Amino acid sequence: MIEVVCNDRLGKKVHVKCNTDDTIGDLKKLIAAQTGTPWNKIVLKKWYTIFKDHVSLGDYEIHDGMNLELYYQ
Repeated sequence: MIEVVCNDRLGKKVHVKCNTDDTIGDLKKLIAAQTGTPWNKIVLKKWYTIFKDHVSLGDYEIHDGMNLELYYQ
């Protein structure tokens, strides 16, 4: 079980607990449950890498305490 921090730089910082074998789509659904934003309107980035929904967190090497950028489309 890892904790990922998602920050939208507009004042909203979300701490989400998930597993490394969860997909990015699963993580978006957990973020949507906390923020009230529809999960398909959420975009997760790290620098210039946009994370795809079907790839797992472990494949992207997302570890405990990692910060991701949260954008809305």
